[in-house]
Parts: sequence; C-alpha cells; structure tokens
Amino acid sequence: MDSPASALIVKVTCGPEALERLNQGFTVAATALASGLEVSLWLTGEASWMAVPGRAEEVDLPHAAPLAELRDAVLEGGRLTVCGQCAARRDLGEADVLPGVVIRGAAAFVEEVVAPGARALVY
Repeated sequence: MDSPASALIVKVTCGPEALERLNQGFTVAATALASGLEVSLWLTGEASWMAVPGRAEEVDLPHAAPLAELRDAVLEGGRLTVCGQCAARRDLGEADVLPGVVIRGAAAFVEEVVAPGARALVY
C-alpha cells in the first residue's frame, strides 16, 4: 500500500470559461490545506488570471465558496504558482500578480510532483 500523501499539488488549467472546474480546484486545495497537508496550487492557462489582483473577486459561482477567499487561504498557508509560459503569453510578470505568488516553469512543477509523499491533481 502507498504511504499517505503529505503534500498535495493541484494544477488548475481553466479559467472562468469552466467555472465549476476552476472553483473545484481551488476548493480542493484550500480543503487539503485545512486538513493539514502541505499544498501547492499551480495556475496554468486562463487560470493564471486568478493570481492578478481583483480577478478572482470577479468570479461568482452560486453555492460555492468565493474564489478570492479560497485563493487567499492558499496564499496564507500554502504556495501559489503561475506557470511561467502561461504568464509570458499573457504578459504577466511578478509585478502583476498578488504578493506571495511566484512564477515558475515546468521543471519546478515536475520537481514538486515527483517528491516523496506528493500527490498531484489536475483540474
């Protein structure tokens, strides 16, 4: 039997065009953090915009926790990373994203997901 996960890496690949999937990724990340796991949330594609001030606040999904609150919980207790290529395609730099958000490349994602005790989910 596999050993229990000690870290959860969640990659969100969609934006407001897929609201339920977007919110679910953030919800799972925040829930895992609240349960005591080490959490790393990666934003790729259109999800990259959720790291920009004010963007998550514009998202409204009925019967779901506010996306900005979920994002802030992850920023407070975990790691939030924007894909480097995705940021570049959207002309986003470190100055454009919220404090605490980092922009890193695929090698950093691979390093996180192959670490002992890590589990990864993609939304």
